[in-house]
Amino acid sequence: MQVDLPNIVQKYYPLITGLLLALLSIYYLWVSIIRPRRNSKSKLRPPEVAGSWPIVGHLPQLVGSTPLFKTLANMSDKYGPVFMVRFGMHPTIVVSSWEVAKECFTTNDKFLASRPPSATAKYLAYDHAIFAFSVYGPYWREIRKISTLHLLTHKRLESLKHIPYSEINSCVKTLYTRWVKTQSQIRQNAAGAADDFVKLDMTEMFGHLTLNVVLRFVVGKPIFVHKDNDQNEDCQNEEELESLKLHKTIVEFFELSGALVASDVLPYLGWLDVDGQKKRMKKIAKEMDSIAEKWLEEHRQNKRLQPLSSPPSIGINHDDETDFMAVLLSVLDEGKDDIFFGYNRDTVIKATCLTHILAATDTTSVSLTWALSLLLTNPRVLRKVQDELDTVVGKERNVEDRDVNDLVYLQAVIKETLRLYPAGPLAVPHEAIENCNVGGYEVKAGTRLLVNLWKIHRDPRVWSNPLEFKPERFLPELDGGTGEASTLDYTGQDFVYIPFGSGRRMCPGINFAAQTLHMTLARLLHAFDFDNGLVIDMTEGSGLSMRKVTPLEPERFLPELDGGTGEASKLDYRGQDFVYMPFGSGRRMCPGINFVAQTLHMTLARLLHAFDFDNGLVIDMTEGSGLTMPKVTHSKFTFAHAFLSHFTRCSTKDTSGNDNTWTK
Repeated sequence: MQVDLPNIVQKYYPLITGLLLALLSIYYLWVSIIRPRRNSKSKLRPPEVAGSWPIVGHLPQLVGSTPLFKTLANMSDKYGPVFMVRFGMHPTIVVSSWEVAKECFTTNDKFLASRPPSATAKYLAYDHAIFAFSVYGPYWREIRKISTLHLLTHKRLESLKHIPYSEINSCVKTLYTRWVKTQSQIRQNAAGAADDFVKLDMTEMFGHLTLNVVLRFVVGKPIFVHKDNDQNEDCQNEEELESLKLHKTIVEFFELSGALVASDVLPYLGWLDVDGQKKRMKKIAKEMDSIAEKWLEEHRQNKRLQPLSSPPSIGINHDDETDFMAVLLSVLDEGKDDIFFGYNRDTVIKATCLTHILAATDTTSVSLTWALSLLLTNPRVLRKVQDELDTVVGKERNVEDRDVNDLVYLQAVIKETLRLYPAGPLAVPHEAIENCNVGGYEVKAGTRLLVNLWKIHRDPRVWSNPLEFKPERFLPELDGGTGEASTLDYTGQDFVYIPFGSGRRMCPGINFAAQTLHMTLARLLHAFDFDNGLVIDMTEGSGLSMRKVTPLEPERFLPELDGGTGEASKLDYRGQDFVYMPFGSGRRMCPGINFVAQTLHMTLARLLHAFDFDNGLVIDMTEGSGLTMPKVTHSKFTFAHAFLSHFTRCSTKDTSGNDNTWTK
C-alpha cells in the first residue's frame, strides 16, 4: 500500500501545527510555573510581574522605546526592590535597592558571579574568551588577575600616566589651533569681527581621545591623529585606514552588543538566524580579529628582534613602556602548552586585549560626554569648577596630574555625574551558579540577575533631591558641601553608590577611568570657555551604556509653557486621540508605529545634525541606542579660548619628553 505522505502532511498541516504549539505551551507552563511551585512548597519566591506570556515571557512589556532600566525602575515602584521578570524562557531577578544589592555582592557574591550565555559572548567575544563575558571559573580568575597586575593597578597606571597626559595635551592643542584657523577664515569671508565661539563635535573627540589612550596602553600605539580642521581628508596611509576601520568596527560592536537576538531569549531557536543579527556579529568579529591579529604579529616580530637578555618587548612604539600585549606574550610564554584553559593562546591574547579596548573606550567617552553636558546645563557649577582651576592651577601653566588631588570640586562633579548617569545603568547580567537566598527569596541556580544602578543612585531614601545635579553633596560641610555623601567613593564598598559595580565581577578599570575623566575635564575646562547658553536635551537612550536620543518636536506640539501654542500638546499618534490618528486606530491600526517613529526621528535627527540648512536649525545632544549607553548621533558644543596667554607663554615638555610649545 502506497502512502501519499506529502498530501497527508498538507491536509493535516493546521492540526499538526496546533498540536506542536499546544505541546510547547504545556512544556512552558510545566517548566516555568507548575514545577517551580511544586518544588518550592515552603520556599518564598520573588513577586513576578503580571502579564507573562507563554514562551516569550514579559518581552512585550520590556521591549520598546523606553530604556530598559527605566522600565524596570517603574516596575520596582509597584513590585518592590526584588522582583522577577521573564526574558523569554529565562527567569531574571531584578534588584533595585542598595540593601539587596549589598547582599548580592557580599553574602551571595560567589553564587552570583557567573555570566549567562549569549549570542554576543559566543560570536563577538571569541566564544566567551573575552573575560567580561566569561563564566565564573579558573579561566576568568587567571585572566582577570593578569589584567589587574599588569595593566590596571594604581602603580602601573602611575608609570604610564604620561600617555593620557600627552594625548589630552595634543587634543587641547588641536582644539586651540582649530579655533585660530576658524576665526581667521570667518574674518576673511565676512570682513568683520568673528564670533568668539566655534562648533566642535565633542562626542567624536572624546571617543578618539579615549581610544588613543587605551590603544597606547594595550598595543603601544595610537591610531587617531588629532587634526586641526573639520574636513574629512582622504586617508594618506595604511595606519589612517586602519584607524577608521577600527573605529567603525567598535561602533558596530557596541550596536550589536545591545541587539536583542532571538536565541538569547528563546534557546530552542538557536539554530535559526531570524533577524540576521548572528550574521552581522560574525562579520564584525572577523574584522576585529583581523585587526588584533595584525597587532599580535607585529609584536611577535618585534619580540624576535629583541636579544634574549633584554626585557620584554616595548611594543610598537618604543617611546612608551612595555605595552599590555607585549606583557601577555611574555606571561603566556610561547614555549609552554599552546592551549590555555581550553582556548588557543593567541585567542586569549587577542580577546584579553580587546576586552580592555572595547570596555574602556565606550564607557569613558560616554561619561565625559555626560559630565560636560551637565556642566553646560548648570552654569553655576561650571563657573565654580573653572574658579577652582584658576585658584589651584592659575593661568600661567597647564593642569598636571599632581593638581587633581587639590581639585576637590571637580572630583565632586565627576562623582555626581556617575551618580546620575552611570556608564552602565544596569550592571552587566549575572547568573546564579548555585541556589541562594536574595532579599528573603529563594533563587534557583541558572536564574539571571540584573542590578538597576540607575534606580539605586536615585533612591530618595538616600539622596536628597535625587534628580538634581548637586556636586556639593559629595563635599564635607567644611568645604562648602552638604556632607550627605562626602565619605562615599566609587570602589564598590558603599552600596548606595556603585557606578562601577561591586563584588568579584565589578569593573576592574576604575583607576583608569578616574585618571582619564579627571585629567580630560580639568584640561578642557582650564583651557577653554564653553558656551553655556545651549539648550541640551538630557534624555537617556537605551542600551548597555547610557547614550542620548533627542525627540524632534515642532512648536505646535509643545505646551504653551515650553513656547508652543498648546493646541495639540497632549496628542500622540497611537490611535487614542481621534482628531489625530495618522496610523489609524482600533484592532486593525498599523502595528509598525514604533518602527516608523524610530526611523523618522533618528533619520531626520541625523541629517539635521550633520548639515547646516537654510532655516538655521541646530540640533544638539542627540541620544542613540546601544548595549553600553553611547551616543549614536553626535553632539556639537561650542567653545572659545579662555586664556590666550596660557597658550602663548607655555613652553614646557611633558613627562614623555614631547615638546608642547604653543605659539600664536
